[in-house]
Amino acid sequence: MKTVDDSRAPERLSELLSSATARLAAAGVPTPDVDAELLAAHVWGLSRGALAAAALRGDPVPADLDVFEGLIARRAAREPLQHLTGRAPFRHLELRVGPGVFVPRPETEIVAQLAIDALRASASPAPLAVDLGTGSGAIALSLATEVPHARVFAAENSVDAFVWAKENFAEHAPSATLAFIDLAAAFPDLDGSVSVLVSNPPYVPDDAIPRDPEVRHWDPPAALYGGPDGLDVVRTLSEVGRRLLHPGGILILEHGEWQGPAIRELLAADGWRAAATHPDLTMRDRATTAIRA
Repeated sequence: MKTVDDSRAPERLSELLSSATARLAAAGVPTPDVDAELLAAHVWGLSRGALAAAALRGDPVPADLDVFEGLIARRAAREPLQHLTGRAPFRHLELRVGPGVFVPRPETEIVAQLAIDALRASASPAPLAVDLGTGSGAIALSLATEVPHARVFAAENSVDAFVWAKENFAEHAPSATLAFIDLAAAFPDLDGSVSVLVSNPPYVPDDAIPRDPEVRHWDPPAALYGGPDGLDVVRTLSEVGRRLLHPGGILILEHGEWQGPAIRELLAADGWRAAATHPDLTMRDRATTAIRA
């Protein structure tokens, strides 16, 4: 009876993708098939459609197999996929990301949409928007590219994150303003003139350890943890918002799904009006908005 040698190297692309998917699944990667395909497409410069067609045709394994295998090993160790490809999708953008910057998440897209809607509703022909703690620039660049008549300002005080943001601003919205400054002291020359202030601040309580290794080991702690209750930076943003926004201006804050009531109470105590919490596409509370009195 003949035995099958399961240790042989894959000869066909379809076999390689199946092997890589199994390896990632064993490591607990949430979407092993997607990640294997995206890494293969990245290594060999193909779209996912072209990759799928090549696998269906029974194409042989391409050259540079060692590069692909190395990336699969790193992904199996739970290094973020976006760090391996150097890119993160956000709305219609492809952003440059890597170690030292918070990788933008799909749930933040609803936060950007709230800011875009508020900015479009402004009566000003050239409304001002500010994104504090911009990270990769995801929210600010969405505003700048989707509301082109607005003037967009963004602040970041992490050196590593600022480097990535600078590249993204140069690529997508060179006319927007990016400043290396602490959010508490940002843009004093704009005091009382901003229509929309948006932020995805660090909001994880200090003693809450994120479940996902990609977050726990790779996202910068300064972008995650927000004090004992996670709301230290939110308190600062409430103060900064009262300084920057004009009466009737909108504050938009991302937060964890259980923090809405505490943030609404905090904002109401600070004199904000009409504080309201909004769900993301998974129906988890994701952002709270309020109006400057």
